Amino acid sequence: MHPTLDVITYGEAMAMFVAAETGPLAGVGQFTKRIAGADLNVAIGLSRLGFKVGWMSRVGGDSFGQYVRDTLAKEGIDQGCVTTDERYPTGFQLKSKNDDGSDPAVEYFRKGSAASHLSLDDYVADYVLGARHLHLTGVAPAISATSRELAFHLAREMRNAGKTISFDPNLRPTLWPSREAMAAALNELATYADWVLPGIGEGEILTGYTKADDIAQFYLDRGAKGVIVKLGAQGAYYRTAAGSGIVAAQRVENVVDTVGAGDGFAVGVVSALLEGRTLPEAVARGNRIGALAIQVIGDSEGLPTRAELDALERSDPAQPALAA
Repeated sequence: MHPTLDVITYGEAMAMFVAAETGPLAGVGQFTKRIAGADLNVAIGLSRLGFKVGWMSRVGGDSFGQYVRDTLAKEGIDQGCVTTDERYPTGFQLKSKNDDGSDPAVEYFRKGSAASHLSLDDYVADYVLGARHLHLTGVAPAISATSRELAFHLAREMRNAGKTISFDPNLRPTLWPSREAMAAALNELATYADWVLPGIGEGEILTGYTKADDIAQFYLDRGAKGVIVKLGAQGAYYRTAAGSGIVAAQRVENVVDTVGAGDGFAVGVVSALLEGRTLPEAVARGNRIGALAIQVIGDSEGLPTRAELDALERSDPAQPALAA
């Protein structure tokens, strides 16, 4: 018997070593170990908000793989479809520390990892189709051809079962043979999604358009019910067949670590929509949680619990949506 889940997602988790001092990674002598992975960040955030979340992946039979499993257990994420693959290692990454709010440098050591061998063999229909919602990112389809095949299979099966799907492109151009190949694959994957969440820069790469309304219309024309384009410090633009608007960003005085902001945004949007909130309300929550994520070191450390989020929403009402 498999558990009944609210959300299912899949991808690669890595051990992440964050520099304890600023400067080039080659000169750093001390690091702090944390967890990384775009889809896992979203799983962690949704689990902290009280959703029953399952995450599908492969990890190596090594200390990093055990670290991933320990993190899943700590965060209350179901790992019934996480396989330990003794043939291949768990990936890891190094991340620099910046004090000026700029994006940190990240070096990946993931080629040939256990997760890169994800394939249709990892698909368990009863487990996946028992979930209400599927969250996909553009990272897992990029790590290998077999993982990409799994992404499309998950999307088709969930769509055919009448479940909802969210998609965050989360571009990793270095994992693709070309930008054209990346755009073609991810735009096709987006056709299965109800909610598409690109950043403005990602949208330009994927669609060729530079304006948020054109990027949103591109995905609406391909079947999306709603598109939210992240605008950074300007907030986020949303569009549906019924209308559009802009929700202002949450003000942040001290940006500590920008990595994970988009994953926090996805946590806010997906959680609110699954609760039946309106799209403007969902975007406002996305802005709020994205702002929390960039105020601490680490990709998921700033994601709030349900009690913390409820307290924030009571004390600090969401920014009103403005007509676009």
